[in-house]
Amino acid sequence: MFYPFFDSTYILVIIGMLISMLASSYVNSTYRKFDKVMNRKGYTATDVARLILQDSGIHNVGVQQISGDLTDNYNSSTKILSLSQTVADSRSVAAIGVAAHECGHAVQDQKHYAPLKLRIALVPVVNFGAKISIPLILIGAIFFSATPALVTIGLWCFALTFLFQVVTLPVEFNASKRALAILSDNHILDDDELAMARKVLIAAALTYVAAAVASLLQVLRLFLLFGNNNRN
Repeated sequence: MFYPFFDSTYILVIIGMLISMLASSYVNSTYRKFDKVMNRKGYTATDVARLILQDSGIHNVGVQQISGDLTDNYNSSTKILSLSQTVADSRSVAAIGVAAHECGHAVQDQKHYAPLKLRIALVPVVNFGAKISIPLILIGAIFFSATPALVTIGLWCFALTFLFQVVTLPVEFNASKRALAILSDNHILDDDELAMARKVLIAAALTYVAAAVASLLQVLRLFLLFGNNNRN
């Protein structure tokens, strides 16, 4: 039984947090497992990244090492592929899978992959919507009689975060698919090593699925709280 002062919809936030934590724990444990397996050809993750970029005819993308653990990313605006300290010099199957995945984003960029372009275009819109959504909802709820439309606008601005997470899914899954194909076609990894890299990338993809679910639950909670213009 919930007490009157307890916001029962907060359970949705808790569920979202648990899902995200489980996904994060799974990807970390999977990565650590295959981070102990060194590839037979002796490539480092940086070697693989440069090899893939060269083989894909991408000559305008730089590869650099950055601080952190699994902070790897590809920046389409600067054309920089960044590999974290724990990945860059590693010869593990897991690290090579991560590096290849980021190269997959560079290939997407080169080929003007539509979902990637859409995600890039959404970034400033989503960031702006996230900043103004809660203030609009709160102001609209407090002064509802004067500003009823603010609640609705705020809710839809917040919903943009979920839209961004949904658009991110095909981008990430496609990057992993490209990465595995490149690793296979170029014989960078043997079949058994490729299977290990696939497990790492699948685990990583699940974190994006979890993020989308968590975002949906947050959006649902706000709509339940304010969708009916309920000031309570």
